[in-house]
Amino acid sequence: MDGDTQEVPRLELEAVIGFNGHVFSGLSVHPDKEHLIYPLGCTVILKSLKNGKQEFLQGHTNNVSCVTVSKSGRYISSGQVTFMGFKAEVIIWDYSKREMYARLQLHKAKVEGLAFSPNDKYLVSLGGQDDGSIVVWNIETREAICGSPASAHSAGHCLAIQFSNQSDNIFVSAGNGTLRVWELDLPNRKIRPTECQTGQLKRIVKCIEIPEDDSFFYCGTTSGDILKVNLKTKLLNSCGPQKQKFSKGVNTIKVLKTGDMVVGSGDGMFTLCSGPNFKAIKKVQLEGGVTSIALRGEGHQLFAGTEAAQIYRFSYTDFKEELIATSHDSPVNDVAFPFGTSELFATCSLGGIRVWHTDMSKELLRISVPNMTCNAVEFMMDGRSIISAWNDGKIRVFTPESGRLSSVIHNAHSMGVTAIAGTRDCRRILSGGGEGQVRVWEILQGSHRLIETMKEHKATVTCIKIKSNDKECVTASSDGACIIWDLVRFVRNQMVLANTLFKSVCYHPEEYQIITSGTDRKIGYWEVYDGSAIRELEGSLSGSINGMHISTDGNHFVTGGDEKLVKVWAYTEGEVTHVGIGHSGNVTSVRICPSNKYIISTSADGAVLRWRYPHPS
Repeated sequence: MDGDTQEVPRLELEAVIGFNGHVFSGLSVHPDKEHLIYPLGCTVILKSLKNGKQEFLQGHTNNVSCVTVSKSGRYISSGQVTFMGFKAEVIIWDYSKREMYARLQLHKAKVEGLAFSPNDKYLVSLGGQDDGSIVVWNIETREAICGSPASAHSAGHCLAIQFSNQSDNIFVSAGNGTLRVWELDLPNRKIRPTECQTGQLKRIVKCIEIPEDDSFFYCGTTSGDILKVNLKTKLLNSCGPQKQKFSKGVNTIKVLKTGDMVVGSGDGMFTLCSGPNFKAIKKVQLEGGVTSIALRGEGHQLFAGTEAAQIYRFSYTDFKEELIATSHDSPVNDVAFPFGTSELFATCSLGGIRVWHTDMSKELLRISVPNMTCNAVEFMMDGRSIISAWNDGKIRVFTPESGRLSSVIHNAHSMGVTAIAGTRDCRRILSGGGEGQVRVWEILQGSHRLIETMKEHKATVTCIKIKSNDKECVTASSDGACIIWDLVRFVRNQMVLANTLFKSVCYHPEEYQIITSGTDRKIGYWEVYDGSAIRELEGSLSGSINGMHISTDGNHFVTGGDEKLVKVWAYTEGEVTHVGIGHSGNVTSVRICPSNKYIISTSADGAVLRWRYPHPS
């Protein structure tokens, strides 16, 4: 496909909803004060603070594990994870051109941290626990100058690295029982470490912050205290706070111009402390552990990123939090549009359902069901309810404006509800379960009853689509069968068999054909009348096709899967017309909006992408 991808036109990516909050210090503000920089999957996103426009730096082959910006703002550097035994790349990006400047390969399995020298001369990179080395790179020649093991054999893994602000030759590394100040000896191509003396104190350091004047540096630890170390004498100056330690560890520290500092801790507390004694002046509780703090300009504005994939903005004066971006922090399982409108859409994942405004990519409503996974979601035709399928075997019905739970069907399926669909008259719900049953429920005022159970499938029902007259439906299952059911007599009309785990099925709008997709990477066209195969397309080069949706006119359909590509196909020609490159996780579902303006696709890394639909009606 790579040969073909070049000739096939690209889909235009309009917006991305997503932020990987698990990358420590992943969120930063560019020195131009106009852009936020943060990772999502294999991509680094630059988001304008003025108009919210996004740009993407793509080049990594696996998830980005660290991001840093040089002091001048000329370069951005990012490192990635990879599989055991492979080299993990560091990429330096040219900020003004928005393109790759250098690709540096030396570390194995993971790049743990990166730091630019103050005058953009060198980049220092730290490998993960399977690598354990520090390498200094010359940015101009794009080559490694020297490397060294990050910590002594007796000490633990190194976790953080930071350059000094005045000298291009001094940087600090820290981790589990190790704290070192390094000096670069360029003529001899060596880096020489000096151990910092901490006496009886044993700590695991998560983050390092060096203030402008380079006299001291601060280390945040997993024990919830902060070490203050003299950079010249390498001696521990103080350790605090003595009493009120930061719960769940200090994840990130930033020192302000005033000498005070902001601390983000693992319990989601965002604290302003006084410099000398680490005493809390103001605190704000955020959702999810705080993993990064970024200062805009002199620190009059602060940004915080949390593990719950949320980005907050603070102003220094009133220290009030303002939620500016939210996203899913776990795989998104399904996406749905209300009937006849493209202004909103709903997505579901572990922990609940979210309703988004399509144009602004803003979260309008969050329906939380803690620790439960929502497998499928759909709007009823009248727009009065959102029906959803959950892994605890319940079908939950919510009101779309308030998100209030209006009814629950308990024990709808024994092995979790995996697929769901509502009829056009809004009186019935069809559900499929992990055990392979398809059940028809009647929704009454304030109650429900089971009308029929159809037992034919031997494995998980993955997709249900209902014909527009409500008299027939098709179900896809991972037992390798698609069954067309009569919803009047509740018997099987036709059955389609293939050597695959079916993932999705769609009726053609004329409803005389269905198309299926699954793990065998093929797209099958089938006759509804007698279940015969019409044709088969090679849908992807690698991995299953998980999501598929057909346009309202029936001329085109979109697919997405483990290939991480979104493809638009012409229905009759059976050819790819456009390809969307942008996902870094497996694509889990795709939808064309009712007005044929956008395609929404979701993926396993929690991202929701909006593409321009290339064939507007």
